Amino acid sequence: MHRIVYLERQSVIAEVRRPNFPHHWVEYPKTLQSEVRERLAGATIAIVNKLQIDAELIAALPALRMIAVAATGTNNVDLDACRAREIVVSNIRGYAVHTVPEHVLALLLALSRNIPAYRQAVAEGKWQRSEQFCFFDYPIRDLHGATLSLLGSGSLGNGVARLASAFGMHVLRSERKDASSIRPGYTPFAEALRDADVVSLHCPLTAGTTHLIGEPELRAMKPSALLINTARGGLVDEAALVRALQEGWIAGAGFDVLSAEPPRSGNALLAPELLALPNFLLTPHVAWASQPAMQALTDQLIGNLEAFARGEPQHRVA
Repeated sequence: MHRIVYLERQSVIAEVRRPNFPHHWVEYPKTLQSEVRERLAGATIAIVNKLQIDAELIAALPALRMIAVAATGTNNVDLDACRAREIVVSNIRGYAVHTVPEHVLALLLALSRNIPAYRQAVAEGKWQRSEQFCFFDYPIRDLHGATLSLLGSGSLGNGVARLASAFGMHVLRSERKDASSIRPGYTPFAEALRDADVVSLHCPLTAGTTHLIGEPELRAMKPSALLINTARGGLVDEAALVRALQEGWIAGAGFDVLSAEPPRSGNALLAPELLALPNFLLTPHVAWASQPAMQALTDQLIGNLEAFARGEPQHRVA
């Protein structure tokens, strides 16, 4: 009988049905990294979200046969160590195809139309003191006719492209930064940055994509361009982004992710003076977290467990 241990139950707010195969179920609302080894002792299936499962930990868990990641990103799991032990690793796919693109457009609209700045102006009484029916303190830009460059063209990038096209935006799909050839329908990386009014990130965090956007890339963008990141914080050199916003290399940024989450030790993007800027928006990794999306994630998670128990693993990454 499988022993299933769910280490981070409160990371998703949804109903979790029990798998339809014989099992013993144990769940914890949250788990500290220091508690993982003890809690997974004897487990055949581990359900994790953001906790680190490294090679040393895997070696200490001889009963483990499957790691079910309750998220799309798997950079917290040592996939090579899992392959060496023939441990199945499955992730979640396609559940956020509506909610993340909608969050991207929400950030983009707020920045393009300077909504935070205008809201603050109203709070400060500027509209009330205006000599006419409105005032034009901050520029407003339309999405229609603007160029959006997507770095990452999976289901989330495609979802953003669909919504952006509905607004009349011109969508470019960027080729990989280090690509030796350009795929049909894609734009060279440097050209995609140069021509973009908006750059939106939708690629996984790997050794090759860490700091994909750094000082050279930020300086290559238009001074009027916006950067949106709802993927992974490590894709962007955060120190370089701070300088870009303070010195005007780009016009603004909307982020839903940071390089370390939660940011208990601080982060350059959490500086009060930066958060006070109307052209920088930061949300706490909630782009994925609509109620329908969280329920879809949970249903797929249990489906992954059941497929593994049938001997037909799905959504495998290892």
